[in-house]
Amino acid sequence: MPETPEDAVHDLVLASVRLPGGAELYDVHVANGVVSRISPAGMTRASASRVVDLDGRYVIPGLWDEHVHMTQWALAANRIDLSGAASARAAADVVRSYLTGPDDGGLTVVGVGFRDAVWADVPRLELLDGATRGVPTALLSHDLHCVWLNSAAASRYGVAVDASGLLREEPAFELTRELGKLPDAVVDAWVRDSGKAAAARGIVGIVDFEMTWNRDVWLRRVAGGFDSFRVEAGVYPQDLARAIAEGMRTGQELDGGAGLLRVGPLKVLIDGSLNTRTAYCVDPYPHGGRGLLTVSETELLELLVRARESGLVPAVHAIGDGANEVALNAFAAAGIAGRIEHAQFIRGQDFARFGELGLTASVQPAHALDDRDAADSNWAGRTDRAFPLRSLLAGGATLALGSDAPVAPLEPWTAMSAATTRSRQDGREPWHPEQALTRQEALAASTRGRARIRVGDPADFAVLDGDPLAVSDAVFAAMPVAATLVAGRFTHGGA
Repeated sequence: MPETPEDAVHDLVLASVRLPGGAELYDVHVANGVVSRISPAGMTRASASRVVDLDGRYVIPGLWDEHVHMTQWALAANRIDLSGAASARAAADVVRSYLTGPDDGGLTVVGVGFRDAVWADVPRLELLDGATRGVPTALLSHDLHCVWLNSAAASRYGVAVDASGLLREEPAFELTRELGKLPDAVVDAWVRDSGKAAAARGIVGIVDFEMTWNRDVWLRRVAGGFDSFRVEAGVYPQDLARAIAEGMRTGQELDGGAGLLRVGPLKVLIDGSLNTRTAYCVDPYPHGGRGLLTVSETELLELLVRARESGLVPAVHAIGDGANEVALNAFAAAGIAGRIEHAQFIRGQDFARFGELGLTASVQPAHALDDRDAADSNWAGRTDRAFPLRSLLAGGATLALGSDAPVAPLEPWTAMSAATTRSRQDGREPWHPEQALTRQEALAASTRGRARIRVGDPADFAVLDGDPLAVSDAVFAAMPVAATLVAGRFTHGGA
């Protein structure tokens, strides 16, 4: 039976709830935003100022998305969706169908989500110019690591492109940031809408790795009324000196953040991505090259030492097996624990190093299904160690699940379903099912290790219409969420 401490004055009682895997009914008491008591249903409700009868629904700790680009996710919902384009020509045709005139209002047309790694043809400047009739157009790949421009957009933003029209890595990131410079009021409204949608799926917190000085952006949003979930705002190396000068440390609660905003990790990108074929690998890609190592091991070590000295937890983006080896070496040399973001392709001898070094593998299970064809093409015969969730867990890594939105939707049940089934319920065979997690493991990796609600924890909950340990795979992938609470406050449902 759950813990039952001494009676307290309760602000809220969630009455008649079940815990996953059980049939017994309990009342969950909340005081000052914290779980204060868990008791058999009906025993001690009189002292509560509010009682909400949940009629036997299941309550779990609230869900975290550990890797989000929140502004880009909100922008993507208001841009042309290219995720269904099966070729470069098809993507150009989608854009053509959206254009309304030769100037299209003077704005840059932006599309998102193309996956050129699996196209039989290739992006070409001439192709996009022919489809866009002089309207400045920029198309962002689903992984955000490349941008396909037409000549008008290249001229507008003062960038040089070759016959492909592609920008990759840092030049692509720079242009992506430029494209996001819309009025704050517009973007913040879109973020509020996206936040409400995420809360409706049980999200109580995100780690936001937007490539900007993110603290002030979120302080503005909270001051403007954003209250859908908690945010840990990441820092990038270009802002490290500023963060250190202002005394920022990972986990620090920020004044003006209404209890929702904390300093996140120090994000360091050291290689590219799978779709863009810039993930840094030990062996060459089929068409040559090993990808890009954008930060040397020496430079990375220097950053990790600065992070250790300043109290910032490092989060190192490493996708290829070569990049993961570099990251592991640097963590070992710096004597600091932290996170490796993505950890998509890892050699067998490196799995145990995650546990030995006390590292968290911040992984995005939906990418395994999005990228399986590209992975099989790039890493033929070696994909048994691609997106290796089971092997990472067995090696002692702490797993933290996320989406990398907008690379995949900010949808935690999609991520957990991908982690547990290695399939999309679409008729295709599961991809390397030996790397699957159990549902208990996926839930723990989505709730910061909180296997169940406990007295003393923040009252951050998701209330579900079914038992997440017992429903079918199809229901689990689209789990109905009846309510979400942050610090005992309903952010979804609860009317």
